[in-house]
Amino acid sequence: LKEENAVLRSKINKLQILSETQADKMRKLEKKLEENKIKEEKEAQDLEAMVQHVEQNLQLMTKRAAKAENSAAKLRQENAQLQAELRNCRLEKEELRAGQAGLAAAKQNAEVALQHLLQVTNSSRASIRQLMSGAESLQLIADLLKSIDRISEV
Repeated sequence: LKEENAVLRSKINKLQILSETQADKMRKLEKKLEENKIKEEKEAQDLEAMVQHVEQNLQLMTKRAAKAENSAAKLRQENAQLQAELRNCRLEKEELRAGQAGLAAAKQNAEVALQHLLQVTNSSRASIRQLMSGAESLQLIADLLKSIDRISEV
């Protein structure tokens, strides 16, 4: 019985040591799991902050694109008005030439007005091209930000 008791005590001691070793491993794994959870929560918060920032940028770009489109529409309308005014000035110029050759001053004024209108028309056309280019760039950026948003959601 004493021998058997000693053998059993030896087995109990080995089992206690094994149990303590496994308990230590379990504590280490639980600690590591908790650290991973904290790390994942921080990464999720960082991703959420980035998504919000991207959404804010997208809204801002959308507003800018809308403003650029409105501005382009106004410039197109102004250009059309100026072109109509230019046609009227040309007609008036032709009428002055045909009807009153002696009015050199009126002719010169019409010519100055015509040149001014041509300059304004050319300037407005260039502005429209710039606005359209800017609107296209803003649209490209908005599409890029949407793609980043989709990637971050994935």
